[in-house]
Amino acid sequence: MNLEEVLQMADEMVFAKTGKHLDDLQEAILRGTMQGEKYTKIADEIHCNESYVRDVGSKLWQILSEELGEDVSKSNVRSAIKRFQVSNYSNFAQGDVITIGNFNTCGESRHAPNIPNSHPPNQETSHQELSEMPELGAFYDRTSELKTLTTSILQQNSRLITITGGLGIGKTSLAIQLVQQIKDEFEYVIWCNLDTSPTLGEFEANLIQFFSQSDKQDSPTTNQKALPLIKYLQKHRCLVVLDDIHNLFSSGELAGKYKPGYEEYRSLFKQIEKLSHQSCFLLVGWEPPKEVPQLTSENTPIRILQLTGLDTAAAREILRDKGLAEIDYCETLIHRYQGNPLWLKSVATLMQELGIGAAELLLNDTVLLPEDLKDVLHQQFSRLSEIEKQVLCLFCRESEPVNLAKLLEYGTVRSPDLLNALQSLSRRCFIDKTGSFYTLPPVLRQYVQEL
Repeated sequence: MNLEEVLQMADEMVFAKTGKHLDDLQEAILRGTMQGEKYTKIADEIHCNESYVRDVGSKLWQILSEELGEDVSKSNVRSAIKRFQVSNYSNFAQGDVITIGNFNTCGESRHAPNIPNSHPPNQETSHQELSEMPELGAFYDRTSELKTLTTSILQQNSRLITITGGLGIGKTSLAIQLVQQIKDEFEYVIWCNLDTSPTLGEFEANLIQFFSQSDKQDSPTTNQKALPLIKYLQKHRCLVVLDDIHNLFSSGELAGKYKPGYEEYRSLFKQIEKLSHQSCFLLVGWEPPKEVPQLTSENTPIRILQLTGLDTAAAREILRDKGLAEIDYCETLIHRYQGNPLWLKSVATLMQELGIGAAELLLNDTVLLPEDLKDVLHQQFSRLSEIEKQVLCLFCRESEPVNLAKLLEYGTVRSPDLLNALQSLSRRCFIDKTGSFYTLPPVLRQYVQEL
């Protein structure tokens, strides 16, 4: 038997047992196994966690064991399938016909199933609760970010992904577009808006109710008992989006500190990261939980995407919508407002209503802050701790990027406090970092100076 024949036969066996074809990960494990590769190499090739690959492999061997009628493991899967094929052809020679699913082993009469390259096997049993997901509205190009997130979720099997960025940068819009593109790859998809700040108990109860009710719809004749949340995440492939994650954290504190009574979410996120399962939690908000590191590696199931402004081409679309695409100094205007969609819309509206051009607006490096933009910035600024506000005032004294040594020269903030404040401001996207130097963006500098 060649490799493709083995894969085809295994696919039919899995389909006969589960009603689903081999998914991409199962196929990669089987393909690598047939080529004599260790789990470590298979995991490395598909950019996936090794322990998760082992877990999926173990479940695959169990399915094949039940279909082949003998114990199957990574070491004997090829010989087991070969024995099965030889046995079936021997039976056929004696006049018997053996069929597994729609896979007929009678040589000439066997027809290969029509299996697409990418299986969306969950469409028939997909359960989606997206009533809290906002309408997308205008969406400006985020091709690179969408590709990164899609790869992390569908190929690298990341379990916990955080999208952060300042207010108005487009985090929720990106998440909506992502969900619309990949939702059919999951058995369960649910969007939860945390603007009401549910406790962990309330949140888990809502999710378990959604999962258990859907299970009963699929198997109405069985009296199924509700399971712990993690069991549903292990049993099914689920995508759970938590929008406005910052509502779980305290104002007036450093970034990511849970409000009293919400500390148990830390345990949930740790559980999502550490335990083996096939689901993904997508967190969206102004700041990530403290336990989510800013820098992650491919060897961990955690990812973080700190969203920055639109590129010039995409930002021009915003100005074009306002009838300002052909104005002079267009790129300078976009750069000054950092390609932030909400900031640009606010300034473009001001230009429209007052009939002023970019040259006047950019005169003497002035940054104009319309009242609606000030209101937006106030929402974020009011969340800062006092030590962060002190450090922002230090930035306003400098016209050039500054490093840690320069900030310490002022002597107004102790070194440990300064380090913590810089980390928190960076996580909240208030400051930009290039090498060892930090910069306060022009819009935020203007806002702080006007306070």
